[in-house]
Amino acid sequence: MKSARLQSARLFTRSLSVCALLALLACSPKFNWREVHSKDAPYSVLLPAKPSTFSRPIDLDGVPVTMTMTAAKVDDTVFAVGSATVPDAARAQAALIAMKTALVKNINGTVKAEKTNAAANNAQGLSASIDVEAVGATPGGKPEVLFGHFVSKDKEIYQVIVMGPETAVSRENAETFIASFKHN
Repeated sequence: MKSARLQSARLFTRSLSVCALLALLACSPKFNWREVHSKDAPYSVLLPAKPSTFSRPIDLDGVPVTMTMTAAKVDDTVFAVGSATVPDAARAQAALIAMKTALVKNINGTVKAEKTNAAANNAQGLSASIDVEAVGATPGGKPEVLFGHFVSKDKEIYQVIVMGPETAVSRENAETFIASFKHN
């Protein structure tokens, strides 16, 4: 009798341990949000995984700049901030349009929604922004979605984007990421 109770107690303890372990595994977040402060530009943002950073020269409709990208990938979804400095604040609006156009073309996309805040001179200087949602497809024909926030502050330009398979990109995660972007 004691042995049956002891076995039952051990089985219960093991079952409880297994359940606790499964609960911990279920709670381990796929999106491990962390605040990142750029070393290359004055901004901070929440990224869902450990980021990588790289820089490369690009041409934004005739304006050569060095773009620094800080990006994190979760499954097939990319969360990225690109930053660059244009030679003149008056060219920033055109650079935003060039970045948006290039990214929409990258997914062979069409714009579903777009909101533009034209260049305005305020207490923080000249600023403008474009918010876009676009859908397209990979070269293999898989549906892709792009959520983008393109913003300028004087000569500094930024692209804050979420891009990935249309069925995998969560609007909530895209909004969390984009809303977390802060120019410092």
